[in-house]
Amino acid sequence: MSWKDWNTNPTLRARTRARCSSSRAVISSPSSQTSPLVGRSSPARTLSKVVLPEPDSPTTATCAPASTMRSIPSSMVKSPSDVGTRLTTALARNMHPDMKGYSMGRSPALLIGLLRVSLLVAALGAAAGHAPASDAGKTVLVMGNSISASYGLQTGKGERGWVELLQERLGPRHRVVNASISGDTTVGGLARLPKTLATHKPDIVIIELGGNDGLRGYPVASIRANLLAMTQAVLAAGARPVLAGMQMTPNLGPRYTRAFRQMYPDIASETGAALVPFILEGVALDEDLMQRDGIHPNAKAQPRLLDNVWPVLEPLLEGD
Repeated sequence: MSWKDWNTNPTLRARTRARCSSSRAVISSPSSQTSPLVGRSSPARTLSKVVLPEPDSPTTATCAPASTMRSIPSSMVKSPSDVGTRLTTALARNMHPDMKGYSMGRSPALLIGLLRVSLLVAALGAAAGHAPASDAGKTVLVMGNSISASYGLQTGKGERGWVELLQERLGPRHRVVNASISGDTTVGGLARLPKTLATHKPDIVIIELGGNDGLRGYPVASIRANLLAMTQAVLAAGARPVLAGMQMTPNLGPRYTRAFRQMYPDIASETGAALVPFILEGVALDEDLMQRDGIHPNAKAQPRLLDNVWPVLEPLLEGD
């Protein structure tokens, strides 16, 4: 057949379906059948128990290790779906030598009762071990300004304020908390006192405030009201207040300085607070013990400040 004998023109006759290469009917079937036809599963109808191995864990040393008994830590019990799955956890227990051979698992109620008794005895023993002794130390809280905050001292070179010297003198028996802030006033001290009392729960509170109020010329009546409120708050918290008195410079006028100086003993008399008449006694007029500003004591003056406070503080530390 030559190239020209091919008919390449389109035809309008519909195509016929191709015939099978074989005249035999198609017969196919799987080699095996699965019954039932629809997938279906059901839980086990009989109880089965899987015992898990005991985990590796530290054990508590006892005086008689041979008498220590430990039960299986846990077991998984599987049951049909209408019953559910239960995880049973057994308690590890130490058996006293006198209780050998006693079956704890036969009476769950007895086991729980004995466990509660043992926990109660342990709690009582711990409480007795931590009970405060009659000579337990006290916590001293200092609420002050720059006089008590070591203002101007070179603490990095070993210079210490009177509060740090107080802790050194008291030793580890008592605790001193210095909550002093340079520049603080009676307004600021009164605002932060409640939280400070709740945080540290002191036995004694030294209030060394009022100096900055006086230097700023605040009315003595308002300063007195703030100090009185602080003293009463300390008493309400069950602590003993100590007022550290301060005096003002003469340039503020005699009327103001007299009222300011008398304010501290008046509050102490009204509330029963202990009083340090003037914390800068023997320091304020000595130039060798003051910094260049003439207001703040230097490092050499700090032991003297502690000596001014100590006669008032020491009886409170030894008393109830």
